[in-house]
Amino acid sequence: MGKIEWAMWANEQALASGLILLTGGIVAVAGQFRDWQFAAYAIAAGVFVCLLEYPRGKRNKGTSVERTGQYCFTVCVKSFGPLTRNYYVRAFVHAAICVPGGFLLATVLGCVCLGIASLIYLAAAIRGEHWEPILPAKDSARQPVGESIKCPPQNPPPRPPAETRRKRVDDLEGAAYVNPIPVTANE
Repeated sequence: MGKIEWAMWANEQALASGLILLTGGIVAVAGQFRDWQFAAYAIAAGVFVCLLEYPRGKRNKGTSVERTGQYCFTVCVKSFGPLTRNYYVRAFVHAAICVPGGFLLATVLGCVCLGIASLIYLAAAIRGEHWEPILPAKDSARQPVGESIKCPPQNPPPRPPAETRRKRVDDLEGAAYVNPIPVTANE
């Protein structure tokens, strides 16, 4: 079995918890809940977590699919260097950010989710994972297009396998198929 990449799980969990924290903060500020100042903090914390977690990291093995519009956020996150690359730092930051969200009912769910993301980041850091940015591939590394791709197929799908395709022959007898099952008129 393959090795689990905990950072991928932590990234998805932290992004979702940032959105939940942001939504709970907006609800509490709009409703003027008691201690709504914690909700204003939750809005700022949710935006910060979403900006930090939007760019996906490169996977150790396999393909890395980046999110839409991730490149500009990747440049910003990459510019902070080891502070954003190290998962121990992310685990500590998420754990510290989630504490004030626990004082208000509207932001408790985001707080708990961010705490879980913090624990997953800690597990990723213990296993030696770190964040690597997904950068666009260089165009010079492309393989040349094969000859079969340059000329499209002539007949519409579904296409039979290559060995059973009808050969174009000028005379009709040469183009006819040979039926392996004998056909009689009485059947």
